[in-house]
Amino acid sequence: MWRELGKQNLVMVIAPMWIRRPEMLHRLAYAAAALSFAGQIVASVVRGAGWPTFLAVLLAGAGVVLSRWHPWAGLAVTSAATFAVTEVGADPLSVWMMAVFVLFSVTFRGEPPLAATALVAVFFLGAFMTVGGFRGGAVAGTAALFSAVAGGATGAALRIHRDQWWMLEDRAVRAIATREIEADRRVAEERLRIARDLHDVVGHQIALLSMNLGVAEIGLPAGADRSREALVTARSHARTVIVETQRILALLRRGDEPSGDEALRPTPSIDGLGALIASFERAGLTVDPEIEVPAGLVEPAVGVTVFRVVQEALTNAYRHGEGPATVAVRERDERISVTVENRVGPGAGPGGGLGLVGMRERVESSNGRLTIDRDGGRFLVRAEFDPAGAVIR
Repeated sequence: MWRELGKQNLVMVIAPMWIRRPEMLHRLAYAAAALSFAGQIVASVVRGAGWPTFLAVLLAGAGVVLSRWHPWAGLAVTSAATFAVTEVGADPLSVWMMAVFVLFSVTFRGEPPLAATALVAVFFLGAFMTVGGFRGGAVAGTAALFSAVAGGATGAALRIHRDQWWMLEDRAVRAIATREIEADRRVAEERLRIARDLHDVVGHQIALLSMNLGVAEIGLPAGADRSREALVTARSHARTVIVETQRILALLRRGDEPSGDEALRPTPSIDGLGALIASFERAGLTVDPEIEVPAGLVEPAVGVTVFRVVQEALTNAYRHGEGPATVAVRERDERISVTVENRVGPGAGPGGGLGLVGMRERVESSNGRLTIDRDGGRFLVRAEFDPAGAVIR
């Protein structure tokens, strides 16, 4: 079985032996019935009972065996044997216990407990009220009747508990499978988002390149025909790259119709961190920012990643944290360091971590390093990049 831990993390709990091997309870019930059968035979021999008593006891044993393959028929035969044993003047207690054990097995298999218990009770009451009774009179008879009710109820209750355990186990397995599918979907969406951001960055850089090539072409002196041809060719290639990147973006956005505001939104960058932090403050999150990055130091692709890391970290702080969050984006020793820290809110579970998966994908796409730490009631996200997007050694 599985049980839920926190919000979405599931851990395995080993099922009891009788749930993993339900045939064990059947075997115990039939072993107890066999002991009752043997005890009745021995008692009959010691008392010098006649052949009708042995025949009635054998009928009960045959009912027990029959119930293994035909539960209702076996239960009826075993219950009828109590009537037969009482009729011949013998004490039916052992045979009655055989019927109770068979009743337990039948209800544990999932047969209707009320009908099965009523069947056994009808034979018992018929024998008790007509041809004889248990030693001990009405008190012993009442106890025997309640033992039948207890046997049927116990078998039915264990069956319900076992079915519920299996149902919860199936739900847990499906929840894990669904969570994995959701994680894959979120990762794919984040990769698509990364590709779109990179397209915007690359398209902007190529457009600037084409413009600078045009300026260089205009500034060429007369007679520099070969240089002019080379610049014209370079500008043509640049325009081709722009067209192809636009086609790539069209493919990436197929089936996705962004709103007008999103279409007009500028490409994320470090320069946009101030507006991003202000949007979270308007939503109610107190942010203590420290942005110390020289202008023009960071490549646009790295700037997009820094922006997205801060955005995701502040989103987590807003949803699962309490109190202020600190944001520090600094340039130290030719590295860009991004740190977002907040206090974990009360009752905040571990969460699904899908946003963090996407964050790691994005950082790795820019050759950066990501560290996520949760200790002492604080949640810390730290990322480090090379300003040019090179691999950090």
